Amino acid sequence: MTLEDTGRHPLFAGYSIRHPRPEDAGLLRELTAASDLAEFGEAEGYSIEEIQDEWSGIDLDRDAWLIFAPDGTLAGYSSVRDRRHVRLDTEVYVHPGHYGKGIGTTLIRLSEERAREHIPLAPEHARVVLYNWISGTNEAARTLLGRQGYVPMRYFRRMEIELDAPPPPPEWPAGISVRRFVPGEDERRYFEVSEEAMSDHWGHVHTEFETWKQRRMGATFDPSLWFMAEENGEPAGFMLGSVVEGIGWVDLLGVRRPWRKHGLGMALLRHAMHVFHQRGIRRVALGVDTESPTGATRLYERAGMHVAQQHATYGKELRPGEDLSALDDED
Repeated sequence: MTLEDTGRHPLFAGYSIRHPRPEDAGLLRELTAASDLAEFGEAEGYSIEEIQDEWSGIDLDRDAWLIFAPDGTLAGYSSVRDRRHVRLDTEVYVHPGHYGKGIGTTLIRLSEERAREHIPLAPEHARVVLYNWISGTNEAARTLLGRQGYVPMRYFRRMEIELDAPPPPPEWPAGISVRRFVPGEDERRYFEVSEEAMSDHWGHVHTEFETWKQRRMGATFDPSLWFMAEENGEPAGFMLGSVVEGIGWVDLLGVRRPWRKHGLGMALLRHAMHVFHQRGIRRVALGVDTESPTGATRLYERAGMHVAQQHATYGKELRPGEDLSALDDED
């Protein structure tokens, strides 16, 4: 597909576009690793398991694209994931060896075209927004998105800690106990508590139980790394963890409102670090919204974590209307 036959897609001659197939996961793994090396100085990228989880939740023939260079190597990728048709999220990857070939612009436009197909499916009067996630230090990406009508919306950090020594033990608030996830019994409870605790977070869209299960209980799901803090049997907070490529991830950590400001968040984080350290995991990471209303960034800094990467979310309003949170409150 060339510039002449794509029209609105400024892709250089010799580059071609197609939708992914399951067997392309390894190629995408290599592309994201090369992108991370250029952006952050380490070739981490997504794991095969994470890619498979991502692809299991989208229609590959409509929601994702690969761009190949003339020599057949994978040069670019993007995908779109929707949340109740009112929030669409996309990520675009361009191999550093193929910058300046129209790949990023083409993928951004393809993603937007697909996202706009969700507008008539969204609840009536709902605001529909497309978000694009990039490195917070990538000036070229910010400029490109600005030219396509995106504006900066939010900034996130990846925070990490190296557990060279056993972490301090958790100090649980009075009356609080912690237990592991019980498969076959706890799925609905964890779903309800996580949805409630995360409802204060920016951009959160309430989801259905089965959708939540598919997203959270995929290939990297490890029930021994999911914990619930309780007071007299009542859920107070939770932590969902996983191990990917040797890194211990705190995927979600939340505390219900009545139990906030009492040290429960720190106790859950310390507990997670302790479990990771016992397993021989020395590197622990998580993502955090820099403007989190719960003060999460300060919490993680007090726990000894440092900023390893910075990310930015740029948004484009596809249809004005009532915002996500207002609609969720009505459900």
